Amino acid sequence: MTTGALRLVLGDQLTDGLSALTDLDPACDVVLMAEVRDEATYVRHHKQKIALVFAAMRKFAARLEGRGVRVRYVRIDADGNAGSIAGELTRAVRDLNPERVVMTECGEWRLAEALKAWARDADVAVEVRADGRFLCSHARFRRWAADKKQLRMEFFYREMRRETGLLMDGTEPVGGQWNFDAENRKKLPRGVVPPERRRFPPDAVTREAMADVARLFPDHFGTLDAFDWPTTAEEAEVALTHFLTDALPGFGDWQDAMAEGQAWMWHSLTSTSLNLGLLDPLDVCRRAEAEFRAGRAPLNAVEGFIRQILGWREFVRGIYWLKVPEYRARNFLDADRTLPGFYWSSETDMACMADVVTRTRDHAYAHHIERLMVTGNLAMLLGVHPDAVDDWYMVVFADAYEWVEMPNTRGMATFADGGIVGSKPYAASGAYVDRMSDWCGGCRYGVKAKSGEGACPFNRLYWGFLERNRQRLRDNVRLAMPYRTLDGWSAERRRELVEEAEACRRGLGAVERVG
Repeated sequence: MTTGALRLVLGDQLTDGLSALTDLDPACDVVLMAEVRDEATYVRHHKQKIALVFAAMRKFAARLEGRGVRVRYVRIDADGNAGSIAGELTRAVRDLNPERVVMTECGEWRLAEALKAWARDADVAVEVRADGRFLCSHARFRRWAADKKQLRMEFFYREMRRETGLLMDGTEPVGGQWNFDAENRKKLPRGVVPPERRRFPPDAVTREAMADVARLFPDHFGTLDAFDWPTTAEEAEVALTHFLTDALPGFGDWQDAMAEGQAWMWHSLTSTSLNLGLLDPLDVCRRAEAEFRAGRAPLNAVEGFIRQILGWREFVRGIYWLKVPEYRARNFLDADRTLPGFYWSSETDMACMADVVTRTRDHAYAHHIERLMVTGNLAMLLGVHPDAVDDWYMVVFADAYEWVEMPNTRGMATFADGGIVGSKPYAASGAYVDRMSDWCGGCRYGVKAKSGEGACPFNRLYWGFLERNRQRLRDNVRLAMPYRTLDGWSAERRRELVEEAEACRRGLGAVERVG
């Protein structure tokens, strides 16, 4: 049978309306999907992430085949598997002799460069189409950024609100203000329990993917036992509906709260489905808005949720593609320490870290404040090299792709980008964790103590971090208050703070990197 177009669908492009598929002709076109070792191992992805992608890919392929589409599907253990997307394209072109190859632009620079190199050498026409699943194209973001000295999510978000009409009353924001974040910082009171969440025990296809991962990637981080992520558009829809009905009303108040043993809180758990392409971001936002308009969810909850998608998700993608590859090498604070082993093992007396890492190992998930203010804050205060931080975040989370992960880690979590994404380092002492969680009461370390081996490591590290980075951060207006405090102390006391922080860094295993 003659092959018209060979249409590549990647593992994070599982969308019926994908641009590479819009004009597909089932009579002569072939869709190529491939599970390859390069994509599973360029970092040592969490076992649940690999299983999620493989299971979702297999089900999407079956969905296409059910519509009469020819799919060339290459499993991870198939004979002759080339081990890379480029290699599988070469095999498919050789075997099928298509008139052209059609693909949607890649989400990650690394793979985009590899496929660009492949296309230059290919003996077939290659068409790369824009990814219409995002609300802001690369060109649109570049236009927005072109005349700005600082790129701030808040102003980008407002522009996207105007363009989409989300939560707008004419030309003004609903409720008279753009951002209700100040209302979304409540600690979880005693007796308030997060809602039960709709999860998805693995079916036969998912169990087979899990078995493949367990067999082929036994040394990767994480466990598979608790796998229950949505792997189809239908399951993602059920999860979204459940969130909108049962969790969204409380999301605003408790979105920054953290609690021992509570993996999900009121969070939507839609990031894996959005990043795979199982959910449409604009549809998700419009449905959240409808809950507010119908009086079923408060404005602070709905605005906060929409801001995460329309604001942060679109903004960090824009920053990533605007700044790569140079962004990948940024290390504004000259951080040079190794990542402590407990980031992998969870074996630490820090109650917050032990709980977050344990849940990350078991579920491949932590919510945004746990990522920013616990694991990220600690890594920054310790001075961990941003390459090691990037690697950890890419490995441990099921929703991690470089376009969304790197601006969040190098930008927000570690300030390695020097202020491109965030206006200040999100450094905090133990007081923040104590205020927003219930971990500190049962922790071996004293959250009120400022120094000594029994003191909370966040406290021991905080002032030393600021003093160590004085020359880089002193002129940041958002840090004026803590630096005024430091300036009021003697040189001897400031030296002791640096020594205290250094003792803590070494005690936790953050030592200088070799090479």
